Amino acid sequence: MTTLKYEWRKRDKEIYLPKNKPILVDIPPMKYFMLKGKGNPNSEAFKEAVQTLYALSYAIRMMPKKGFTPEGYFEYTVFPLEGIWDLDEIGRQLDKLDKDRLIYKLMIRQPEFVSNELFIMAKNVAEKKVSEKLLNQVTFEEIKEGLCVQCMHIGSYDDEPRTFAMMDEFSIEKGVHRIDKRHREIYISDARKTSVEKLKTVLRFKVSN
Repeated sequence: MTTLKYEWRKRDKEIYLPKNKPILVDIPPMKYFMLKGKGNPNSEAFKEAVQTLYALSYAIRMMPKKGFTPEGYFEYTVFPLEGIWDLDEIGRQLDKLDKDRLIYKLMIRQPEFVSNELFIMAKNVAEKKVSEKLLNQVTFEEIKEGLCVQCMHIGSYDDEPRTFAMMDEFSIEKGVHRIDKRHREIYISDARKTSVEKLKTVLRFKVSN
């Protein structure tokens, strides 16, 4: 019996493809490769961090084609890049966003079969392609976000405040309150290939009743 390929765009629509109207969603525990950083996301350092996470993720994905099939492995599409965003203390006090003051944690979700052993194996493969220094900073963690408000933002990243304002208003209507100043972004579009006005980014923040 052939197992259908796990495609997040089809299997996890509520998580990755919400409408451009806010919703409440309960996010279950998920495994991630994660890398912390700070500064402007237009920098070379940010680009290298993204490349590192993708190198690891594809190392896992391609293992069967390289002659090793992990226990529990199934065909799947590599998950999209995500980021948790914050500002440093000075950045929070400024009237305007200073991108050089941003603090981020980039991540790519991993399938359930991925283990610490596979993580180490993936690093050994990826070290031929990316910085060893960055590879050594990557962590493998499980995160449970729980109750969140999320919404699809369409357009420039610089226009996200208007979507966040809509999400804040929705939270008030639903009687929930935001419990974390940080927020998560999930990059559904490839910014290198998509015009700015058509970019799709899931915006999400944690809430409590």
